[in-house]
Amino acid sequence: MRKIIVGLLVFPGFQLLDIAGPKDAFAQVKVLSNGECEYEMLTIGTTRSPLLSSSGLTVIPDRTIFDPCPHLDTVIVPGGLGIFDVYTDSVLSDWLKAQSKSCRRLAAICNGVFAFGAAGLIDRKSVTTHWMDAVHLSELFPSAKVDPDHIHVKDGIIYTTAGVTAGIDLSLLMIEEDFGKRMAVDVAKYLVVYLRRAGGQSQFSPLLEMQGDVGTQVQAIQEYVLSNLHLDHTLALLAERAHMSSRNLSRLFTKETGLPPMSFLADARIDAVRRHLEATEQSIKEIAHKCGFDSADSLRRVFLKRLSISPIEYRQRFRTGGSNVESEKHDFTS
Repeated sequence: MRKIIVGLLVFPGFQLLDIAGPKDAFAQVKVLSNGECEYEMLTIGTTRSPLLSSSGLTVIPDRTIFDPCPHLDTVIVPGGLGIFDVYTDSVLSDWLKAQSKSCRRLAAICNGVFAFGAAGLIDRKSVTTHWMDAVHLSELFPSAKVDPDHIHVKDGIIYTTAGVTAGIDLSLLMIEEDFGKRMAVDVAKYLVVYLRRAGGQSQFSPLLEMQGDVGTQVQAIQEYVLSNLHLDHTLALLAERAHMSSRNLSRLFTKETGLPPMSFLADARIDAVRRHLEATEQSIKEIAHKCGFDSADSLRRVFLKRLSISPIEYRQRFRTGGSNVESEKHDFTS
């Protein structure tokens, strides 16, 4: 029988699903292989006391970071608000550094990656985290290459993921590495999840986080753009409206929002398309017209390139009401 030992770190305020998801996925391997393959999972606490998760359920760890542990093939660090109380702890950092020298894989779910950062494990590494924490992670650990739009990222032995349910995506990736694609597919079927989810975190996060300062010309231009997405905007026309040169508008806009004006326009159009797909029954052709695209086919190409998922599939997954899918299919084939 092939056995892989996985250590699941737990700390006060950890996200329960971040360990429960992987535990359930890994446990299914033994069932599906008739006992020929299995993961042995150990919870490893940062204290010797029972640990309260962020959801209010308590976990009694099998070991602590102060105790001798068997050789761990894989270590998984969950996220949760509690990570911000422990990630700079020197004992935890030393434990993670030691594990990085002996284990095959070191993985963080959601904002658990902050503990890796404090331990110096993500310098010059490509990583991801929950989109809400990506900017903070970049600020604290500027040597890390943070990509906020991936569900999971692997760089050497370091594995990082987006928020909460991405822990299941990570588990399926590891199962495929360890026991093959057929096993990963069977586990995914049992859990009723995708083996590999289409698209990145941009499907779930607002694309227009950066807003201009209140009362500025930049904010006025943003409001104008958002109210008139259907118009054929150019940098020159927006600059003329703001009574300044194109170069000056671009400089001010980027300084206040972090984006050039035309990048903001592109993001605004995609964000508007998302909202129409989620909340209306309008056809793709109608949405394209309202959001400033030349055609339904043009919208499809840009949307697919940006979010790695088609507008039809996005609507099927995220719509909040009914939708005329047949009409949408006609739009794309006409």
